[in-house]
Amino acid sequence: MRKATQDLLNHLTLERLAENLYRGGSRDIGSPSVYGGQVLGQALYAASQTVEDREAHSLHAYFLRPGDKTLPVDYEVDRIRDGGSYTTRRVVAIQHGKPIFNMAASFKTGEEGLEHQCEMPEVPGPEGLPNMTELGKQALADIPDKLERFLQWQRPIEFRPVKPGHLLHPEPEPPSREIWIKAERSLPDDPAMHKVILAYTSDYSLLGTALLPHGLTFTQGKIRAASLDHAMWFHRDFRMDEWLLYSMDSPNMAHGRGFSRGMFFTREGRLVASVAQEGMIRRL
Repeated sequence: MRKATQDLLNHLTLERLAENLYRGGSRDIGSPSVYGGQVLGQALYAASQTVEDREAHSLHAYFLRPGDKTLPVDYEVDRIRDGGSYTTRRVVAIQHGKPIFNMAASFKTGEEGLEHQCEMPEVPGPEGLPNMTELGKQALADIPDKLERFLQWQRPIEFRPVKPGHLLHPEPEPPSREIWIKAERSLPDDPAMHKVILAYTSDYSLLGTALLPHGLTFTQGKIRAASLDHAMWFHRDFRMDEWLLYSMDSPNMAHGRGFSRGMFFTREGRLVASVAQEGMIRRL
């Protein structure tokens, strides 16, 4: 297993401090504060450790304070309910003695029933598309020094945009995009960990979709932004070490807040998860 992939698994696997209390390390990936996907993934892992024989089907989270990249994060799990089919957990992430994030997650037993889904967008496959590391290297000559670490970061998840825009000088375009995503190497056969890693990945690029109509990107240094909330629904089984299409759009931007949605499809067109997020977006 490639080192970056193993490091991600280690990063999202928390230390158990006591019953219902877990601790996870923080990573500096070049973002101003703790990457939102880190606390999403770690919080889902913490909640999953308190549930047996049921799989996560949804989570709803709020980002309360910026996370400190130099400190670990503690996760307190509240076992709210264990019902006949559904289990509910509440997780609070804490640094400096204060909550920085809270999340409610729901788990359920397997069940057969009615099914339908929307169609996957018709886009080219991932073969031959440049990934974000390659796109970052192409832009290094023009970017500020403080952004180099983010663009050169060895990503454990490969991102291949279907239509990559310019990182510093984008043209205004409709608020939608598609990115192929996949773990760089094979992962263990643990469905719960695949959901944890997808939660970690889902925060990437989602809020930035709201900037597309305005010809702006976070890498320009012209925008102050922060995720406010994050909701996710898991519909069907999937593997993060197989290609998924992340299809995103942003139907609204107003009052200093951008709203974005996303769907994850397998290569065969099966809708496996959906996500929605609102974030603060302000010009500097």
